[in-house]
Amino acid sequence: MNTAPDHAVSPWAYLSAQALHYLFFAVRGQQFLRRQATVGGRHWPAFGVPGPGVALTIDDGPHPQWTPRMLDLLDRHQVRATFFLIGDRVRERPELVRRIVAAGHAIGNHSMSHPQPFAALAPPRLRAEIARTQAEIEDAVGLRPALFRAPGGNWSPDVLRATAEIGLTAIDWTVNPSDWRSPGVSRIIRSLSRGRPGQVLLCHDGGGDRSQTVEALDTVLPRMLDRGLRFVIPGDGR
Repeated sequence: MNTAPDHAVSPWAYLSAQALHYLFFAVRGQQFLRRQATVGGRHWPAFGVPGPGVALTIDDGPHPQWTPRMLDLLDRHQVRATFFLIGDRVRERPELVRRIVAAGHAIGNHSMSHPQPFAALAPPRLRAEIARTQAEIEDAVGLRPALFRAPGGNWSPDVLRATAEIGLTAIDWTVNPSDWRSPGVSRIIRSLSRGRPGQVLLCHDGGGDRSQTVEALDTVLPRMLDRGLRFVIPGDGR
């Protein structure tokens, strides 16, 4: 995950975006404790999925090493996931986007360049980050995503408005193992294993060495399946 600040924003916009970033930490904690996480609306992203399913979402790809490893893992366990893709990386690896779709997974928009903090960007640049990624994915695979996740989960009224104007559904998460930090396989397993029906799990296949994520999921996915959990796509619950 790219956490470097975008220096083309004003100090006030940066501070406001950082405040929203930490606010959403608290909101996600509340959502995790709810019997049913919020499935989204006009003023909020979706933190959960309807019904008894659970959604696995994978951010920051496609990556030439870790996306194929992740796809092999998902195929082995017969699990569907949603890959939130970065436009610049789609342009570099369009064949991986085609492989994701051919394997039956969903794809979502994760901005063109993953700027941080995303909510600090001016509205025209917000829309450009999202719209350019839509175009790159359509060029690669012939379809336009229906889902968008803000880089770092950095939402604001402007981000949600731009998402809706482009016709996308905003998707957040409920369970975050912080695998992008490479905290250790056992910690990732413990965090993901807390997932319950109706929740959205966050993992990564891009942005660094994702060997811990792959190893952890190879343990967690069969456990979840043994618990009777069904993996669905956020935004439609299928």
